[in-house]
Amino acid sequence: MDNNILFDYLLQLGDNSLVLGHRLSEWCGHGPILEVDMALTNIALDLLGQTRNYFQYAAEVEGKGRTEDDIAMLRDVRDFKNVLLVEQPNEDFAYTITRQFFFDAYHFYFLKELSTSKDEQLSAIAQKSLKEVTYHLKYSSDWVIRLGDGTEKSHHKIQNAVDDLWMYIGELCEESETDKKMSSIGVGVDLNKIRFMVNEKINEVLKESTVRIPETPSKQTGGKNGKHTEHLGFILSELQWMQRTYPNMKW
Repeated sequence: MDNNILFDYLLQLGDNSLVLGHRLSEWCGHGPILEVDMALTNIALDLLGQTRNYFQYAAEVEGKGRTEDDIAMLRDVRDFKNVLLVEQPNEDFAYTITRQFFFDAYHFYFLKELSTSKDEQLSAIAQKSLKEVTYHLKYSSDWVIRLGDGTEKSHHKIQNAVDDLWMYIGELCEESETDKKMSSIGVGVDLNKIRFMVNEKINEVLKESTVRIPETPSKQTGGKNGKHTEHLGFILSELQWMQRTYPNMKW
């Protein structure tokens, strides 16, 4: 196996969890109710734990003496491989839960497939993460249904969030060259295989929530190739500020 391709693949996976985890961490202390505040924070911690597993393995594969912290804190925007969906702003709770649901619907089926990877370490990470993401998907699905089939105001908010974020979901199962190479050798996930299941889950929950499914195509892509929205730069300026301001600092 080409270690450069495996390294790039690990960045794709770790960057998704890192950026989304950071977005959720922004809710800490600001949740609409205490239960939601704690739930979102715990999901963020789960994602951060997944990030560490991917980046620790990436540092080992790269073999250049870098650590998980170096990979997270010392890369620029163009070096990040996350999908565009996870970097979108929180806006309000409806936006946050919709973004989370779209990603969870993908993440759950992705990890189910990754757990059978020929790479034992990737398989182990996926099996551990799947237990967490099973809860994430249930949590976000329940909230989408609750808001969509709730009051007129909550329905309006979740519908707006779905309409605005719909353009980003196609990228979740869009294959990069790295995805193709990794799936061809049985290490990565064949995204074409899970696309139907992901779309079916999204449509199932949206129908139950009484939310109208957008007819517009989902064509916003580029994140896996380092092309991002303006939002990622602001995320990294906050996430990486301490390390870049005080290089090599120790607690």
